[in-house]
Amino acid sequence: MMINDSDARVLMLSEGMRPAIADFSERLHNILPAGRIAVDFDAAGWSRFDDWLEGAGDTAPGVEIEPDYPFNIIYSSGTTGTPKGILHDHRMRFRQVQRMVNYGLGPDCIALVSTPFYSNTTLVTALTVLAKGGTQVLMRKFDVEQFLQLAEQYRVTHAMLVPVQYQRILAHRDFDRYDLSSFQAKLSTSAPLRGKVIREALDRWPGKVFEIYGLTEGGVSTVLDAASFPDKLDSVGRPATNADVRIIDEDGKELPNGSTGEIVGRAGTMMTGYYKRQDLTEAMFWESPEGDIFFRTGDMGRLDEDGFLYILDRKKDMIISGGFNVYASDLEQVLLRHDAIADVAVIGVPSERWGETPLALVVPASGSELTEQALLDWANEQLGKGQRLSGVEFRDNLPRSSIGKVLKRELREPYWKDRTSKV
Repeated sequence: MMINDSDARVLMLSEGMRPAIADFSERLHNILPAGRIAVDFDAAGWSRFDDWLEGAGDTAPGVEIEPDYPFNIIYSSGTTGTPKGILHDHRMRFRQVQRMVNYGLGPDCIALVSTPFYSNTTLVTALTVLAKGGTQVLMRKFDVEQFLQLAEQYRVTHAMLVPVQYQRILAHRDFDRYDLSSFQAKLSTSAPLRGKVIREALDRWPGKVFEIYGLTEGGVSTVLDAASFPDKLDSVGRPATNADVRIIDEDGKELPNGSTGEIVGRAGTMMTGYYKRQDLTEAMFWESPEGDIFFRTGDMGRLDEDGFLYILDRKKDMIISGGFNVYASDLEQVLLRHDAIADVAVIGVPSERWGETPLALVVPASGSELTEQALLDWANEQLGKGQRLSGVEFRDNLPRSSIGKVLKRELREPYWKDRTSKV
């Protein structure tokens, strides 16, 4: 339970979230007696937000903030395991604000916020806008048409979005009807933004496109200025200023550019550690030959000859078929070249012959008459012998986290639950 794990003393709650704590409300043992604050409801044992606010003094508390004081705890999404509390200090947040100013987030910007505030995806831009005196337009919940309406109405200049939002916004039937000429920059993070989508955004949506790759934990940081490097749209860019990104093998040995391995990195923005989990913190460390501490990402990738980083897969999601590593992203990029595909995820499923084998779960484009067999035949003609798909299954949609990441663990579970079923 994240509330208890974080040692929270005060809980602020809206009416809409009350059901979320109903089953364990009495087991929040760290919350102070007067620490339950009701934002928009009345209930016994809860103080109204306005009353709580009026009780505050008129003068600042006079606390001297040191750079290494804790600033926030963000819990990991848990898409690959139990959520962990990621502790950031004031130094990291200050440096992040200074970095994000480079994208034009200042007193004159108008940022449209459509992702959850508990996510670092949101905070890296929202805190910068707040610190620099810009304007933020907040959406309670993302909706494509409302996003476009608000962007036009408020003359929005900036937005931090996740890849699935780009796809849905650009696919909206009335996208080209809206006046989005005020946009200066759009940023993307959380998952790789596919080159095909970037190209469409550059062609149809005013303003620059920046793709940022990093971890909530910090350390790894790359940036792709898409318009400046149109031949690198399938990459996530080059290391940001003061960031060092390297590739290592399973034994922790550094690999040269062009080689595939685990991505590790260090930068000026790195977490203090996982809250109360020093063991997990240390497990994330990789020490360079120079004696510097890098963070392991769990992502597999490679650096090309120009220093651009390409992400291939999560290490845990990599498919090992017949002893060979198969990277789902390679297969997904091939499949997305087909005009009849709206979305796709490739997973490994059990195989009596190969151990595991790639299976494509595909969301067909609206109105498509493509069959699963026709797509399978087309795809395998494009793929190498060791990459070929064992099957294609059509889906209405793909399960995603609240921040837009495809939940591959959830997709794989039915196939691996009973390992006696073979493909």
